[in-house]
Amino acid sequence: MTELTRVLIAEDEPLAAEALADWVARMPTLQLVASCGDGAGALAQIRALQPDLVLMDIQMPVLTGLQVMQALAGDAHQPAVIFTTAYDEHALTAFELHAVDYLLKPFSHERFVEAIAHVQRDRGAVANAVDALQAPDNAPLTRVLVRDQGRIFPISVDAIEHLRSDTKYTALAVKGRSYLVRLPIVTFEQKLDPARFVKLHRSCIVNLDFVESLTPDENSQLVARMTDGTLITANRDVSRKLREQSI
Repeated sequence: MTELTRVLIAEDEPLAAEALADWVARMPTLQLVASCGDGAGALAQIRALQPDLVLMDIQMPVLTGLQVMQALAGDAHQPAVIFTTAYDEHALTAFELHAVDYLLKPFSHERFVEAIAHVQRDRGAVANAVDALQAPDNAPLTRVLVRDQGRIFPISVDAIEHLRSDTKYTALAVKGRSYLVRLPIVTFEQKLDPARFVKLHRSCIVNLDFVESLTPDENSQLVARMTDGTLITANRDVSRKLREQSI
């Protein structure tokens, strides 16, 4: 007999909560144990009932969904969390807090089922991974959530070749594709491993694993040739520091 996944819904919009409850009821492997309309109630019920999975909105009264997850960080019981939200700008923070998935409203029933399947397929592994991924706030970022064609999914930081930004967005170059993330590059600069990621100038960070060579130009500034053929010129200060680090 398939083990039931015990589900708690944290959603302050009654119609959205009702729709989620209906979808949960239609899946024989899920069991709804509670539904809460605010973050404080959700936190209390999660601790009391210890559900396997929480379907949680981000913007809720009293405590946000992110604050609920932050409050749970030190608890022995760590439920899998799927965020169900209309706000894509919280995706990076959600993943840093170890959310399993991030469903952007309005999402389809098919997308919902896919997220549930992900949780159930890796249910044992998810519980272990949450503990293994716990790290201090200053630990390097390991994954980033990106949005593409209406879906949000994780990308390993190891796969990011370089990052470029304007005032509002940062473009991540990954395997010949570019993903726009609505975060400034300074956010990434603070969280990426400085031993691997170098900021060549104020709007570009490169992953040294994807740098083929560094060659001085006519102004003695180093030009990084990336494995994808991109050429990026380091500013004078960075060029000097890179020279000093070379053997």
